[in-house]
Amino acid sequence: MPDELEILRQLLPTLPQAGSVVVGPGDDCAALEWSSDGLLLAAVDQLIGGVHYFRESTPPRQAGRKLLCRNLSDIAAMGGYPFWALLTVASSGRASDWVLEFCRGVSDCGREYGVSVVGGDIASLPVEGEVATLTILGMVRRGEVVRRSGASPGDWLYVTGELGNSLASGHHLDFSPRLAEGRFLAERHYASAMLDVSDGLLLDARRLAESSGVRLLVDPAKLPLRQGADCNGALTDGEDYELLFTVSPERAGELEQNWNFGQLTRIGVVESGSPDVTDPDGNPLSVNGKYGYEH
Repeated sequence: MPDELEILRQLLPTLPQAGSVVVGPGDDCAALEWSSDGLLLAAVDQLIGGVHYFRESTPPRQAGRKLLCRNLSDIAAMGGYPFWALLTVASSGRASDWVLEFCRGVSDCGREYGVSVVGGDIASLPVEGEVATLTILGMVRRGEVVRRSGASPGDWLYVTGELGNSLASGHHLDFSPRLAEGRFLAERHYASAMLDVSDGLLLDARRLAESSGVRLLVDPAKLPLRQGADCNGALTDGEDYELLFTVSPERAGELEQNWNFGQLTRIGVVESGSPDVTDPDGNPLSVNGKYGYEH
């Protein structure tokens, strides 16, 4: 079976990048030259029946909402504002009403978050199932875009909300993308590096560590657990759609004092060293060799 991470390691350095690309592949969104004070954000994601939701029990409107919310979480991780979306749906074995309801779920979510669905495509598959993709476009002020690569030794590591047990609790279908939180962190220049936790805290923390060239020390005892979750699940389950970010210790107190968005937890610290995620004693963190969800 192809290895997602290995494919990306080989592919990303070979992709052509014009001078108008300010942030290219490897972050939550691409950031492209747009205006003197603004960047265009662009990201794409997929939703696959039987992978991202249970095909037989998930209402199509709920699945459609999840697709757009996954993309909104990427915009949040860059500190941006979402505006436009393009939707594609390919299916086989589904009635037209199912496809319509799925698209209405995207549309309803777009109204909720001020996103216009400006086009797309509908097609059939040669085998039973469904795959939908959504491209999100947004904006961020040039001096406020937050990348995965800005963490420095000494920074403190924070996460919003709760982690773990996303599947059984229904959170993976009924989450709110942290757009307001992301904008707050970007506009006030609190976050030095940030991404959204979608594939598991450990796996996404490793991505931040590799992008920034630092080591993250995470204290498992401090992880904010969703009801029914345990520490192992909080580390590797994924589908949390929370923000993981770093803040300089000089600004951490101000951040905590001004935070007004629900739960915020400091779970670790950034150190110099080869990119990795360890516990406070320096022992590498994984759960039976697993770091998170890999396709």
